[in-house]
Formats: sequence, structure tokens, C-alpha cells
Amino acid sequence: MAPGAPEAESARAVLVVGDRIVEIGAAGALRAPQGVRVVDGRGYTLIPGLIDAHIHLNDEAELAGYLAHGVTGVRNMSGYPFHLRLSEIRQGSLLGPDFITTGPMLNSSGPNETALQQTVTTGEEARAAVRKQHEAGYRALKVYSNLTREAFEAILDEAGRLGMRVAGHSAEGVRTPGIPRKKPFDLAWEASLGRGLATLEHIETIVWHGLRDDLDEDKMRGLAARLAVSGDVVTPTLIAHKRLVLIAETKGAYLDRPGSDTINPLTRFFERGSEEYWSGVDPSGYEAPHAEFFLVATRLLHEAGVPLIAGTDSGSFGIIPGASLADELELLVAAGMTPHDALAAATRLGAEALGFERSGAIVPGYRANLVLLAGDPLEQIGAVGSPAGVMINGYWLDEAGLEAMRRSARDTSFARSLWRVIELKLFG
Repeated sequence: MAPGAPEAESARAVLVVGDRIVEIGAAGALRAPQGVRVVDGRGYTLIPGLIDAHIHLNDEAELAGYLAHGVTGVRNMSGYPFHLRLSEIRQGSLLGPDFITTGPMLNSSGPNETALQQTVTTGEEARAAVRKQHEAGYRALKVYSNLTREAFEAILDEAGRLGMRVAGHSAEGVRTPGIPRKKPFDLAWEASLGRGLATLEHIETIVWHGLRDDLDEDKMRGLAARLAVSGDVVTPTLIAHKRLVLIAETKGAYLDRPGSDTINPLTRFFERGSEEYWSGVDPSGYEAPHAEFFLVATRLLHEAGVPLIAGTDSGSFGIIPGASLADELELLVAAGMTPHDALAAATRLGAEALGFERSGAIVPGYRANLVLLAGDPLEQIGAVGSPAGVMINGYWLDEAGLEAMRRSARDTSFARSLWRVIELKLFG
């Protein structure tokens, strides 16, 4: 995954000391120092650890699910106070992926408001919220769709002053009746371009806001060209919409596929109405055509040169932590990306966009986050879903270790997760 390197190299050996890759050479020629553990990778494929750029973490047990599926880096997109503590624990006693979190979502009132957001309307409120998150220890912000023009501008300005990263949805402003099909958005989609956002989230948000939900390929091609000029990075999260189609098409059976028992029980409790709704919907009128257009839109972004990174929106109902990243990569390939380009989106490009230090490539001096696969993901991208071994910062998990991670991933707690939500509402 290093720029300019071949897509793959055969018969290689990798030497890791501590948490770093220190040398790469020909298999049989590179000698391990005495006492170093030797992993026989003959017949296997070694790739950099995967990065899920868009998750919602409700319980630390979910981290085991990510590791079990070769995900060695995650970005949490809706911060609670416990995420700040988790960042500290992660450096010591807790085995888990490299971890980045935004603060609580910043949003104004409107149709897309959520129970977990910090509501800001004026510039003064927005600046105060940014300062509060910075003082709490957050170094990244999440912006959401309903933000007013005044609040959005103030967030960007205050974040820049404090050196904080900003990512999220493009800001739409106040949504009044008739938006978007009869009249344009209060705040144009272009107002979020080239503003220094680390990433723009969700291809469905881009189509909704940027195209006013008009599934027109020519218009999307023009939008992709404007995005390419801006230099902004996009996290398509194709699986976030596709899972709605799959739930509907299977009459809800998709919700109980293997691994679903690692989805947080608090999520399933609060989203049971959504699960029931989508289990009874006919997807042919809206959801299925949109899912197909989102593949087209993603292809056009890629062809235009827009940097794409891989994220799943896991932590939402129907999206399995860790396992769903393989689903996302399969959708990126279905959209027209090569398997190598899809892997780059989930490794090197994700690391660069999110700020994971010296990660995402198998290069001397880089962090030893690695995944050993029985299959070849350049032939079949789905091979990433079944790792035979995972290394996180030099710590090796063999098949027995991965099975232990899978067991741990089922140990999520309703009560523990509920307290985290209460803590957020009480203390911010």
C-alpha cells in the first residue's frame, strides 16, 4: 500500500520489533533475531490492518469485534465522555484498535436532530460548544445536517482557532416546506466544500444535498468534478443504506444473520421500531433504486479522483461491528473500484485522512498493524472478512486469539451502554 509500490509482492518476510515494522526482505533471507516469534505465512496474504473511518461505539466490548475482523483502527463519530476515558485506557490495559473520537454531534433543531446531539443555533452557542468540547479533551468535531449558517460558520472558525479537526455531514441550514424538490436548500451543498473538513460523510447525504435527491448521472458527474477540485475526502458508507434494502428484502431475516449478537443490545432496544419498520417495507420504490444509484455516484467520485475512504456507520441497527467493513469493501468494488483501490481506501488513505500516525502500509518504520488472510483480496475482496491472524501494534492474535475476541465481542452490556448515554445527557 505504499505509493508507487507494486500491488503485491510474493515470498516476502516482515520483521517486527515492539510495535514497529523494522525490516522487509525475501523469505528465507531475512533472519529473525533469537527469541523472536516466527509466524509461518506461506500460502497466505499479508495486508495492512484495516481502518473503519465511521463507527458509533456504545460499549468497549465492541472493540473486540473489530479486532476479530482485522480492523485495527476506528474513528468514532459521536463522542461520549467514556470515549475520552477509553482513549486513555486503550494505551494501557485494554486490547483494541487504534481509536479516534469526535465530540458529541453538533447540530441545530430540525428534521435530522438526534437525542444525542448538542444543539446550537447561534454563532455564540456554537463557539461555546466547540470550546466546551475542547476543554473536555476532544480534538475532533462532528457537524450534522441541520446546522444553521451562523452556527456552521462559527464552528469552523472556532475549530480552526483551537486546532481541532472537523468532519461530518454537509450543513443544510434551516429546512422549510418544499425543500429540496420544490426549492433549494437554505445552505447550498457547495458551502461545505473546500472549508477544511477532514471528511464528508455518506454518499446518500451528498446525493440528497448536492443533487437535491435527483438521481441523475450527468448531474452527479458534474458534482464529482466540483468535489475533486475541492480536494475533500469522502466516506461513502454504502452499507449504511444497503442494509435497509437487505432488511426489507429478507423481511427482517438479515437482522439475525451470524454475528448480529455482537450488535449492542441498547441499539437494538432503541431501534426496534426501525427494525420492525424496515422489515415490512417494499424497497423497490425508493430504497433499492437509491442503493443502485449510490454505487454509480461512488464510481463517478472515484473516476473524478475524489479521495474515498472506507466506513460503515456500525453501531447502528443491522450493521455488525468489524464484519461490516468487508461488506463495505465489496460494495466499493461493486461500484467500480478495483480490489486494490478498495483496500487502499480502508488502509493507507484512511490513515492519512484521519491522522493515524505511520499506519496503513507495510513499510519499515510503520506501526505493526497487520492482517494475515487465507485468501487473496486482490482476487476476491471478501477474503478480508476472515482473517487467520491479526497484529495490533506488534501484539499477535492467532486463530485462538481471534476466537477469544469473537467471544468477547458478544459481552456487550445494556446497562453499561445506557449509563454512557445518561452520562452524556447529564454532563455533556
